[in-house]
Amino acid sequence: MKVSIVTPSYNQGQFIERTLQSVAIQRGAEIEHVVFDGGSKDTTVEVLKAFTPPVRWISKKDNGQTDAVNKGIRATDGEIIGWLNSDDIYYPGAVERVVTFFEQNPDVDVVYGLADHIDLEDVAFEEYPTESWNFDRLKETCFICQPALFLRRRVVEQHGLLDESLHFCMDYAYWLRLGKAGVRFALLPEKLAGSRLYADNKTLGSRVKVHVEINDMFSKLFGQVPDRWLFNYAHAKVQQNPQHRSGGRLFAAKVGIIAMSSAVKWNRRISGPMLKLIWGWLFKR
Repeated sequence: MKVSIVTPSYNQGQFIERTLQSVAIQRGAEIEHVVFDGGSKDTTVEVLKAFTPPVRWISKKDNGQTDAVNKGIRATDGEIIGWLNSDDIYYPGAVERVVTFFEQNPDVDVVYGLADHIDLEDVAFEEYPTESWNFDRLKETCFICQPALFLRRRVVEQHGLLDESLHFCMDYAYWLRLGKAGVRFALLPEKLAGSRLYADNKTLGSRVKVHVEINDMFSKLFGQVPDRWLFNYAHAKVQQNPQHRSGGRLFAAKVGIIAMSSAVKWNRRISGPMLKLIWGWLFKR
């Protein structure tokens, strides 16, 4: 089996060498690794030029991370596709374990493994909250860690590429789209990757924007947004003001008001369970 690893990149010069090295040490398959860089202004290009063994790469302005991933998928031909951001890493043996799983389970289209959140020095500080496959549960929370997921190329051929209108939840939206279409997912219960989590990364730095995009995505894909994501949005909205501490009835009231207004905005109605939950927050003894 040939495995194609796609790395979108932009100004991650402090991390990308570790990303490249984590791919270079993989065994168990023919591996092609391509990097689509959006014209980085830091040391990224110097690292790419000097890295051994050489990787295929291009550095020029693009339309963002999703565009870069799609370009990488189109530029490769491996039967299996992995997507590894330029600040994440694979653990030793990850690709070999994935290939073995696919060979033993020909009916599985997508496999995802366990993962860690890692810090600036690659030290794992918590496990990613991965769960066994359940599509209804996936709509409540994204339990799949993106760098720990691999898919067969036939999935892309049948269901298309990532949605380039999305800038934060493009991976989660893709998993949901595939699940809705009946694509077969399976959990490989082994650690495959480290996903870097730090204050300056894109998702943590834009929490409200992330949740707006997630809510818009759910509305488009399913016609309504789950209450849990409306509450997540409300929490992010309230917590963007550092004066609003978590806990207490005032905080609960602010979250409840925003959750209800967001329910009207995205779902055109407030659900009974949402009203019951907010009532319990405010009037419990």
